[in-house]
Amino acid sequence: AICATEIKYGERKTPLANGRRLSCHTLLLDDVVIDVPAESQVHRQIVRKDAEYRDISLDPATRLYYVQVAEADMHVPKGDLQRLTDALAEEWGLDNLSCDSGLLKILQPVLAEGKRSITVAVHKQEKIVALWPGLNDRAYGVAVDVGSTTIAAHLCDLSTGSVLASASLMNPQIRFGEDLMSRVSYVMMNKGGDVELTTVIRAALNDLVLELASKAATTVDKILEIVMVGNPIMHHILLGIDPTPLGAAPFVLATDEAVSGAATQIGIQLPNARYYVGPCIAGHVGADTAAAILSEGPHRGTSMQLLIDVGTNAEIVVGNKDRLLAASSPTGPAFEGAQISSGQRAAPGAIERIRIDKDTLEPKFRVIGVDLWSDEDGFDAAVEKTGVTGICGSGIIEVLGEMYLAGIITMDGVIDGSKAAQNSRIEADDRTFSYRITDTVSVTQNDVRAIQLAKAALYAGFRLLMDKINIRKVDRVVLAGAFGTHIDPKYAMVLGMIPDCLLANVRAAGNSAGAGARMALLNQAARRDIEAVVRQIEKIETAVEASFQDHFVKAMAIPHKSDPYANLAAAVDLPVRILTDEDAPALAGG
Repeated sequence: AICATEIKYGERKTPLANGRRLSCHTLLLDDVVIDVPAESQVHRQIVRKDAEYRDISLDPATRLYYVQVAEADMHVPKGDLQRLTDALAEEWGLDNLSCDSGLLKILQPVLAEGKRSITVAVHKQEKIVALWPGLNDRAYGVAVDVGSTTIAAHLCDLSTGSVLASASLMNPQIRFGEDLMSRVSYVMMNKGGDVELTTVIRAALNDLVLELASKAATTVDKILEIVMVGNPIMHHILLGIDPTPLGAAPFVLATDEAVSGAATQIGIQLPNARYYVGPCIAGHVGADTAAAILSEGPHRGTSMQLLIDVGTNAEIVVGNKDRLLAASSPTGPAFEGAQISSGQRAAPGAIERIRIDKDTLEPKFRVIGVDLWSDEDGFDAAVEKTGVTGICGSGIIEVLGEMYLAGIITMDGVIDGSKAAQNSRIEADDRTFSYRITDTVSVTQNDVRAIQLAKAALYAGFRLLMDKINIRKVDRVVLAGAFGTHIDPKYAMVLGMIPDCLLANVRAAGNSAGAGARMALLNQAARRDIEAVVRQIEKIETAVEASFQDHFVKAMAIPHKSDPYANLAAAVDLPVRILTDEDAPALAGG
């Protein structure tokens, strides 16, 4: 039971939600898992998944139709539903319509309130799914990118395609595990764990929907469509499907096809909405990647495109309109700031940009929430409230890239201890060395290794696909997702996270999965397009490919053991590298 202080707190402010306690008045008697609500966090993560502009032809699956229904007539024995469908056929050419049975009990009251004028929502020109008295010319839809770390949703006007409101939050499943496999393990080890995970994700979606409706000053009954995309594990959990078959080989999906139905069937509190969950590609390449393909369109062009969505599991697509290959690569959470000694999620106070002077090895940096560089007047005052708290995921890429370009890190990823004679920021750390950025933030040798392992897995993944499709280079590189948006392509290439090409041909696409979800929300042909493309994509399982390990080992070097990265070297002053005779065969092979 809550204590007297907590009762008084509820009287003075807001009563504590069910299951919540004030930590300062709670005595812990055993091991616990503590969940700090986002609204109580001092350094709340910034979720960077804004709606990207797309030119989308409008053809939503659900449309509104206004009709005047004939008055009842004893001489014409028809039910009011039949009179309504007759009016829709006569005025709009909609024939053979069915009707949700739940609407029958409100049909006549709605007709009475509207004095026989009525607006109906018709799904796919087949089924009546909602009714309003009189004229209602507003219909909305929601597009959702259900990420393993963040969830981003956009409310769209189905008649104009305009994004009216956006909202995002941290995925509450994080309390069950930072990465996807941890959550699958939770389900395996805890009876009913799958239900817990499903419950919290659906609750989060319902909160987002309410927030969107409030921002747009509308009501949830006017939201008629919700499209959701996510990785295979999020896909299964959202639909209430046991995700454990995805936790071990052969990583079998319950279904790889698109799934749809009434939103209320899957616990989404939208009484008039239909849901659509996009198709998955393979056991570790999900509907979010399919949506990114829909958005970026490698299947619509002749140029060879590499599409990468960097996360705990990197999804990789290579190809063009003639052939597409897809795979996932186990990069781990290092790119998101996990496993890094000073790593953190993107929040105010986190270092996101850095420059290191090659002569003095002195750094200057910027943190999230402050526009000033650390060597500019006013910086200390600007960060006084938050402090410099750590390094976010995109920041660690830039930090290591600058350390390599300044000669602090060698080609093999070793922090060069001899540089301590040049600057005292290079400090002994047991048997290795570290680089101190501030008094509280340093980069250790283990941090460098964590990023090397992650980027080597990423390189090996896309290089394997390039081998399969028999190409030596790609024409374009597209970095998708919130993380990709904030990586400077130069530093991604310096570390060898992406293949060598002209820097001008590397583009951060933003939230491509969310953009693809919006396309599927607003255009039925887009749904048919991606459903057809997914069936043609060749799925490559990196775990069983013998060459993956060879590519991985060579990619541990910065930027690579044998790839000369000629385009990068022409644009950036790289440290001198020695490509040994032993590596020549790999170089000849591309």
